[in-house]
Amino acid sequence: MEGLGENSQLVVADIGAGTGIASRLLAEGGVNVVAIEPNAAMREAAKPHPLIEFRDGTAEFTQLPDNSVDLITCFQAFHWFNPEPTLLEFHRILKPSARLAVVWNNREQEDALTTEYSRIVREASNNHPAESRMQSVEPLLVTPHFINIREYNFTYRQQLDLTGLIGRAMSVSYLPREGLGYEQLIDRFQELYQRFCDESGFVYMVYCTSVHLGEKQ
Repeated sequence: MEGLGENSQLVVADIGAGTGIASRLLAEGGVNVVAIEPNAAMREAAKPHPLIEFRDGTAEFTQLPDNSVDLITCFQAFHWFNPEPTLLEFHRILKPSARLAVVWNNREQEDALTTEYSRIVREASNNHPAESRMQSVEPLLVTPHFINIREYNFTYRQQLDLTGLIGRAMSVSYLPREGLGYEQLIDRFQELYQRFCDESGFVYMVYCTSVHLGEKQ
């Protein structure tokens, strides 16, 4: 939040917040978060936090007041939005010189385990569109509403035991949850774990976090 002011005075709009995983991380930093999520089931499944207010809304129609937000965040969501009305809406609700952060966690494709995990997920999901990495930031780069677009990349490893690996996969909404397809999927993840686990019983998923940060024009 550097350069935006005292954390306790800041308002962050987390757009497409889901169950609030990223919203809680922001709130733990002491900022006030308005979590915008159109799916009622996701909002209801969110864990409460005193600095988070969940609201029904979309990226194109947040229902937030003009010039009311210091920072907008989009975690793993921007590619689902209609870019032109979304960026216009973001411009409307942000304060002057406020910021927009568009973030994706991309699975690293040069790591053997992570590459094989991605292949299993693509095949099990019948090449779901979310697995095609359609994370176009082109609308953000060419919009007249935001300036000084900067990209930052960070690599990190996620340590997982067998339960964690399967749980990570099952957090993906477009994978089978029952039947033969589910059983085969679990078998494949168990085989993957046995191939790559270290002597401590862990495997490591490798990610590259991409952050595009821009300022309101």
